[in-house]
Amino acid sequence: MGLCDYDRRVLLSAVSLVPFASLLNPATAAAQSGLQLPAISQPRERTRAAFFARARALRDQAVREGDQGYGAVIVRDGTIVGEGRNYVVLQSDPTAHSELLAVRDAARRLGTRDLSDCDVYSTATPCPMCQGALYWGRIRRVFTEGGPENGSVPRLGC
Repeated sequence: MGLCDYDRRVLLSAVSLVPFASLLNPATAAAQSGLQLPAISQPRERTRAAFFARARALRDQAVREGDQGYGAVIVRDGTIVGEGRNYVVLQSDPTAHSELLAVRDAARRLGTRDLSDCDVYSTATPCPMCQGALYWGRIRRVFTEGGPENGSVPRLGC
């Protein structure tokens, strides 16, 4: 194989990957497509009770629409930066849990996977899958209704 053949193969490989380049950085892809995420409804008071109230509202919305009753919000510096509710039934997706979707939402909105300055307020104790997502997202604390007053640190394992 001559040098010319090698250069042609490299060029063709690079050209064939160009359409997929935006997948490497979702925030860039969203910005390029002009996609605007809907604004998150912020509570009047920036309190633990208000954040739990928003998580409960998401849970209730899921139930009204025929899905499982779970909701979660991600908070940074007193502002909700991500939210999620279950879509397991409606989207036939066993991974569409509220905490997982809230992590994805916050990461998209903030343009980073490092959520180490964020806390989660959830209507239930996260399952092992969601604990893993919270751990890898570096969530600082997880607060659940009826859980410890100072929350808990996400961990891997059951």
